[in-house]
Amino acid sequence: MPVISVITPVHAGRSAVVLEAGESLAAQQLPADWTLEWLVQEDSATPVLADAINAFPFARYQANSEHLGIAPSRNLALGRSAGTLVHVLDSDDVLLPGCLAVAIEAFATYPSIGWVATQAHDLLLDGSWRSFDPLIEPGPIPAGAVADYYFSAIDSATGFGRLPFHPNCTTLRADVVHALGGWGGLPRMEDLSLIAAITELTPGYFTPEVGFLRRKHSGSVSVTDEWLHLMPESQTAVERRVQALRALGLHQRVL
Repeated sequence: MPVISVITPVHAGRSAVVLEAGESLAAQQLPADWTLEWLVQEDSATPVLADAINAFPFARYQANSEHLGIAPSRNLALGRSAGTLVHVLDSDDVLLPGCLAVAIEAFATYPSIGWVATQAHDLLLDGSWRSFDPLIEPGPIPAGAVADYYFSAIDSATGFGRLPFHPNCTTLRADVVHALGGWGGLPRMEDLSLIAAITELTPGYFTPEVGFLRRKHSGSVSVTDEWLHLMPESQTAVERRVQALRALGLHQRVL
């Protein structure tokens, strides 16, 4: 029976919203014979969330018992996953009904792809959604096109590029994620490091459906000045990774 593994790193400060994330998983209806596992990795020296998470019958909880950060926590969860597909759900975000089924069906329709991205909206503090027009046309996306888009969309004010979709909108082939070593060991952009590599090596599919709500709130670390100060160095590391894949000719192979 095929499994889709959803990975969520979390800390105690997200105890309220992570339950909403779990409820959004409970509302997913998967295609026949597929099962869901929710791999929650509590990133804390004093874990407190085991009972709340284990109330979900599809959850598989583990605590780091020390603070490691986002990428190591995701990779530890990846190491104990059983799925042929992997999806990241941050603790403060939610999936819309049908999100995982849409991704699974896309993989069945396009068996050579390595990733599926759904569209996303912002979830605002008042519970309303802020919608966005897609930055690229839905449909099959060739290998290399995502990195081309990112580095062609550099903001002149910040120097940062922009993905054509949010990295946490993606469902990934687990074998490719394992082969690439999971999420990059960067202080920032660890998600972009993996997405840049997997979209460089494999074609993918961008769905017309909106499957993901990204919660906008003041507690998000990605909006702080402290978080931004290592972004340029992290982006350079991602760019070097893409350049290396192309120089070695790996982007020309189908995995």
